[in-house]
Amino acid sequence: MIKRRFYLIFISCILTFALLSSSVFSSEKQEKQTPLKKVVMIIAHKNFRDEELNIPKAMMEKAGIKVDVASSSKDTAVGMLGTTVKPDILIEEIDAKDYDAFIFVGGVGASFYWNNKLAHSIAQKALKQGKILCAICIAPITLANAGVLKGKKATVWPGEKEKLIAKGAIYTGNKVEVDGNIITASGPDVAEKFGEKIIQILLSTESTKKS
Repeated sequence: MIKRRFYLIFISCILTFALLSSSVFSSEKQEKQTPLKKVVMIIAHKNFRDEELNIPKAMMEKAGIKVDVASSSKDTAVGMLGTTVKPDILIEEIDAKDYDAFIFVGGVGASFYWNNKLAHSIAQKALKQGKILCAICIAPITLANAGVLKGKKATVWPGEKEKLIAKGAIYTGNKVEVDGNIITASGPDVAEKFGEKIIQILLSTESTKKS
């Protein structure tokens, strides 16, 4: 009787250990399969568009995505409507391999990056590495000047559409446009839809397979 009781306790301990081990392994496996996504939002140091930073950033963070803000200076940046933010990194510190998505924020100050060779290099490397590349308002001009919108469907603030077309982009006039891993949007009024589309594609299992 004692031996039988001992045997049952022994078997129970083994089963409990097996179940706990299986649970830990399953959790570790799931964690490896769903790594935390990380994006960088690139803003002008002065006169970036507040909604185009704040709304998508808040949405992505709520979705569990890590967001860094980059600019040409680490001093406090100021938006067109008064938003202040201290950038996490300088644009020259951006390494394409460290991020899953790159977002160029608009606002009148975004023209600073239109002909910026470093900004162009970031855009080119992002696409070359199969990352997601995004721009809103007048910021798609930076992508166009970097040569990454040639033959691609894209949109931009309506007043700047000719600059997009001149660089070979297929201007659609849509509020938000997606072509492969490139997402463009026309302005602050669609900041939420822009954010939704970024999250949708960023969290899609297929997004890393596109180029």
